[in-house]
Amino acid sequence: MWDLNQGDEPIQEFCGHELVVNGLAISPDGTKLCSGSRDNWMCLWDIESAKCEQRHNISRNLVTHVCWVPGSSSIAQTSEDKTIRIWDSRTWQVTNTFPAKQYIQTHCDVSPNGHYLVSSSNGFGGQGCEATLWDLRQPGCKVVEYRGHLQTTACCVFLPTGPAGSAQVATSSHDSSIKIWDQNTAVCLGTLSLDGAGPLVSLAPSDHINLLCASFNNGLHHLQLGQGSNQAQSSGAGSGGAGGVDIKVVSRF
Repeated sequence: MWDLNQGDEPIQEFCGHELVVNGLAISPDGTKLCSGSRDNWMCLWDIESAKCEQRHNISRNLVTHVCWVPGSSSIAQTSEDKTIRIWDSRTWQVTNTFPAKQYIQTHCDVSPNGHYLVSSSNGFGGQGCEATLWDLRQPGCKVVEYRGHLQTTACCVFLPTGPAGSAQVATSSHDSSIKIWDQNTAVCLGTLSLDGAGPLVSLAPSDHINLLCASFNNGLHHLQLGQGSNQAQSSGAGSGGAGGVDIKVVSRF
């Protein structure tokens, strides 16, 4: 852990996992850190002391991502065993396990109101490769699926809602494309292909217009979202639309 105002030296280290740490999430009150690893361990840490307060190992639970539910003691976790688990951070026990998907679940995100979870799947040749919207108020209840990527969907995030905008989800894929979806209808509102960038592994929105995308080959891309001018396509083949979204690269670093 680093303090951005105190130079390049880390101020804290959290040691205890034996394999790659794929998921990190900070509690809403900023006092706890959850980590998940390919070693099957889920750990809960005190941020100030770096003490591991809770550990739990579940066989074959190769953790791919973790996300704290806003305003809650719950943590969502995706796994290579194709399931999504909801943890209670107070007891450090699994309270719900969603029905297994057909493919590995690569990533998850929770909506700001804590009502919905979106997860993404790996896949090949358009098989799998979807993102799925779940209703956390009815654990395991699938709402819609976002289909259109041709390779593994590596990341899925809820976008901050603009002043008069509809709820939207963004996904990035190993097929080098980013897609913006209407959260509720699963219509693809816009697509941007970054040819030569390789797999697009992570997304980070800063507001309803600006989005960062990490790629294998070409570093980070700063993207901006704008109102589309062509017709939106549910197939995910196009970009923009009446009510659609145009996506453009502002800078790369």
